[in-house]
Amino acid sequence: MSSEPATAPGPTPALKEWGAVAHALLQGRQALLLRKGGIHEKRFSVGASRFVLFPTVAHSHAESVRPEHRDLLPLGAADAAGADGEELTVRAGAEVVAVVPVARPERVEELEDLHVWTSASVRSSRVDFRPRHQLTALVVRAVELPEPVRLVRRPEHRGCTSWLELDVPWPAGTGRAVHDDAHLAAVEAAVRARVG
Repeated sequence: MSSEPATAPGPTPALKEWGAVAHALLQGRQALLLRKGGIHEKRFSVGASRFVLFPTVAHSHAESVRPEHRDLLPLGAADAAGADGEELTVRAGAEVVAVVPVARPERVEELEDLHVWTSASVRSSRVDFRPRHQLTALVVRAVELPEPVRLVRRPEHRGCTSWLELDVPWPAGTGRAVHDDAHLAAVEAAVRARVG
């Protein structure tokens, strides 16, 4: 990793997501994101088909992740907070494979084998939160960026919104893709069969 924060040539779409989930994606433990939109958004919409993950962290993450995946929490916290709290590390990109509106939220527990969260946390923070808003399942191909990028935390990074733009270089076709097409097709089929 470079010792200086990056000054990249242009903006790249970024989706805010738990740092632990970014590591889960990169380690192949999941290929699914569940989104409903931030407090300051009327609804979630897919802002880009290819984006980097902006790592976030909150005190409630430990109770929201199943015990066998809690080893990801310190990795995600380190990316989101940095050594001094003034920088963050972006290391994961994602390419959208499928967008599945969750038509049967009462069956969301059936997705537990496809992600690291507890069923209770998915229910409380993704289903019951803003109940009139539809939950969206994103099947994504995770890509490890060619090099992790350190960024200085800025005021525009704050706020409860899903999307922002970052000065993070990610040329098309670069980075290590985590899952192959067959695996991602199986995840998509499972999501559609269970909750679509």
